[in-house]
Amino acid sequence: MVAKTESDSSRLDSLKLVVSLAVLALGVASFYLLSDAGTLVRVLGVVAAVAVAAGIFYTSSTGRAAWEFARESRTELRKVVWPTRQETVQTTLVVMLVVILVGIFLWLLDSLLLWVVKALTGQ
Repeated sequence: MVAKTESDSSRLDSLKLVVSLAVLALGVASFYLLSDAGTLVRVLGVVAAVAVAAGIFYTSSTGRAAWEFARESRTELRKVVWPTRQETVQTTLVVMLVVILVGIFLWLLDSLLLWVVKALTGQ
């Protein structure tokens, strides 16, 4: 029995990724090429192609790493302490107030600079 080398594994992963992309592209292309078929059949074909492509992608090391990342992200998302409704409203009001104040400041600064330019140019 021949032992699998790192290079063979890498090549196999690359092949899986290429095949996965090809299946996905074929599914999308078939949606447009089979325009005489019913919409339901075409959509189901694309969904099936996406499922097959995802299955092939998952069998690669990149796919397994992406799946693990998604699982860990979901776990971390559950740990987030979300703000209460009151905190959200208060923060939104503060942001709106600051935007209005900065807008007024910029308007006044623009007016001042316009006045200075008119005074310097004699208009």
